[in-house]
Amino acid sequence: MTADLSQIVKAYDVRGVVPEQWDESLAELFGAAFVRVADADAIVIGHDMRPSSPGLAAAFARGATRLGADVTLIGLCSTDQLYFASGALGLPGAMFTASHNPAQYNGIKMCRAGAAPVGQDTGLSEIRALVERWTEQGAPEPAATQGTVTERDTLKDYAAHLLGLVDLGAIRPLKVVVDAGNGMGGHTVPTVFDGLPLDVVPMYFELDGTFPNHEANPLDPKNIVDLQARVRAEGADLGLAFDGDADRCFVVDENGDPVSPSAITALVAARELARHGGSGTIIHNLITSWSVPEVVRENGGTPVRTRVGHSFIKEEMAKTGAIFGGEHSAHYYFKDFWNADTGMLAALHVLAALGGQDGPLSALVSSYDRYVSSGEINSTVADQSARLAAVKAAYADRDGVTLDELDGLTVTAADWWFNLRASNTEPLLRLNVEARDEPTMSTLRDEVLSLIRA
Repeated sequence: MTADLSQIVKAYDVRGVVPEQWDESLAELFGAAFVRVADADAIVIGHDMRPSSPGLAAAFARGATRLGADVTLIGLCSTDQLYFASGALGLPGAMFTASHNPAQYNGIKMCRAGAAPVGQDTGLSEIRALVERWTEQGAPEPAATQGTVTERDTLKDYAAHLLGLVDLGAIRPLKVVVDAGNGMGGHTVPTVFDGLPLDVVPMYFELDGTFPNHEANPLDPKNIVDLQARVRAEGADLGLAFDGDADRCFVVDENGDPVSPSAITALVAARELARHGGSGTIIHNLITSWSVPEVVRENGGTPVRTRVGHSFIKEEMAKTGAIFGGEHSAHYYFKDFWNADTGMLAALHVLAALGGQDGPLSALVSSYDRYVSSGEINSTVADQSARLAAVKAAYADRDGVTLDELDGLTVTAADWWFNLRASNTEPLLRLNVEARDEPTMSTLRDEVLSLIRA
């Protein structure tokens, strides 16, 4: 019987409940399909701390070696550490993680050599088709010569690469609370931060894929409450929160207040432009703050606006030769990291910027956080297209208003903008609103929500 992979093969990765939706037998077929589609004679594999990850990774390796590919296993790692290994070793890679999803989930993030993304339009649909065919017709014939499996530790090399991209040598001592959420930040932070003038207060560094303390998703406000309280209690200079696979980093200031990922994008963009001689292209998605393109232009750069989603960011990074890219979701992409996303490198930039001057983080980021935003508001709707059309009709003929549909519907006026996008996987519309002041933002937010939920 052909496996139904429609529920687990997403736009950018494989993700589902183990073993109900997928298991080691399917992982083995994914390994074979990956090396076939990537035309790879060698690959690198890493995994996170979820209970099912080691077995799934080993099964994927069996499928790859069955078709003759040599496998380098780097074991426990963050997703950006796997991207580092793919880039540094010049090998296609597979990372076993479900990021911030609950414990019963697992997944595979795949990339070609040099950390180039594998998504629906860049190989994932072909991988899915092969796995579906093989579940019906039987596994492919093994290669005449099976591949080999070797183990390699890349953590210190990963740390050294990142530290070579940010000058932290002259920063003042800082006290930083780090919430690893029982995810892979507990594995990477001690090595990356070792030897820096940092007083690190660790929270939930124990690797535990059942997430006993809170979900490893720092974008949800309830998951940073512990960090905020600890920063205040410790009198720390800042707090950092990593998601489950530690490729995203969220920042709170000395007051325990969240720092907008748009402000972090602007701050890092200014630093990267300075590092590249005061010019370069910076990518930002269309729901980052107006602050981002403003700061980019003020620092000599060229901002380029893209759709939401890492495949679009990485595609534009490669197309434009951009030096940096940022998203509202706290994904940060660097040319010097193979155009891949790494929350750790963004965190090092924040530490360098804060430690290179005497003021608090709240004052430092205030110049990068110029507007009032709603955050992302989700509404469950029966008919996404009908509600989008109703909102478009309500604003289409207003004076001084422009509309564009690069990704959903973006409506822009002199003092405000909003974007309304449909979820690809749920019956949701996602609303983001920004304005020059709180009353304008609140009024606009409520007006659009009334149209969506009518």
